[in-house]
Amino acid sequence: MTTGVIYARVSSIGDRQSTERQVKDLSEYAKYKGIEVCKVFEEHISGAKKNDERPVLCEAMEYCKANRIGILLVSELSRLGRNAFEVLASVKELIDCGINLYIQKEQLTLLDDEGHPSLFAPIMIATLSTCAQLERDNISFRLQSGRKRYIEKGGKLGRKVGSIKTTEQIKTEYREVISLLRKGYSIRDVAKLSGKGVSTVQRVKRLMML
Repeated sequence: MTTGVIYARVSSIGDRQSTERQVKDLSEYAKYKGIEVCKVFEEHISGAKKNDERPVLCEAMEYCKANRIGILLVSELSRLGRNAFEVLASVKELIDCGINLYIQKEQLTLLDDEGHPSLFAPIMIATLSTCAQLERDNISFRLQSGRKRYIEKGGKLGRKVGSIKTTEQIKTEYREVISLLRKGYSIRDVAKLSGKGVSTVQRVKRLMML
């Protein structure tokens, strides 16, 4: 039986977005295809981040390599990222390790039955990742343009005074999270042990520079 890993990602750090639908759909596909899902990785982080700035993606890739996983399942290519070069780097890493990639939205697999890159997959992936990056760049341009007009009309950006937590407040509120991180626990393990979300643990780690 082929072994598989599910990687799901949403951009929102808060509770406005959920990876639940991605995981459910990919789990159903895996069951239909007779793929044994060994682990599910879920991440709340922008797809514009570099690969080495996305700890859960890195963990998923390392897990696949260390455990000789047959296939990595994602709902759409943009879940791997919105930077074309970063996506292609991940794809090359998978190819080099003989790990297949299934993209549900595009109904595309990276490798053929013999474990070789399928004829059109590399071209399709390069095209789709480039389109995803162009979409992100266009959104960024429109946002910057909107901010500029807002400021020109007298608007002010930034959070309200007093809305940002101090370092001491963070230390108090997330004392257990900080303690577990300092003991060397992984982000996912800290989230499970403390009852906090993975994205919350990531944010605390980044703010406290742990």
